[in-house]
Amino acid sequence: MEFEHGSINYIEFAARNINQSKTFFETVFDWKFEDYGDEYSAFTAKGLMGGFYKADLECVQGLGGALMVFYSANLESTEQAVLKAGGVINREIFPFPGGRRFHFKEPSGNEMAVWSDK
Repeated sequence: MEFEHGSINYIEFAARNINQSKTFFETVFDWKFEDYGDEYSAFTAKGLMGGFYKADLECVQGLGGALMVFYSANLESTEQAVLKAGGVINREIFPFPGGRRFHFKEPSGNEMAVWSDK
């Protein structure tokens, strides 16, 4: 695998419950995981790699945390998948220039968003 200088290619998140977070992302976004002991699990996800480490912390945009945003061809369908997999919608679908999006918290409390241009 070749990497481009300055590109973002790995991101890490805290997880209170790594197994719940893994199940959520496997179910909703089809991520693949590889465990490294009980306190770290790495993922590969459609162009991005990263991991979850065991910690009682969470990433929240309102507290200055980075917001990871997914694209969806069907926003309402993805919203339902997030809810069914145990995510919590913390900002309902809203319009913005260029599309619509919603924010959610995955089972370990990390806030993320999904947007669509449709």
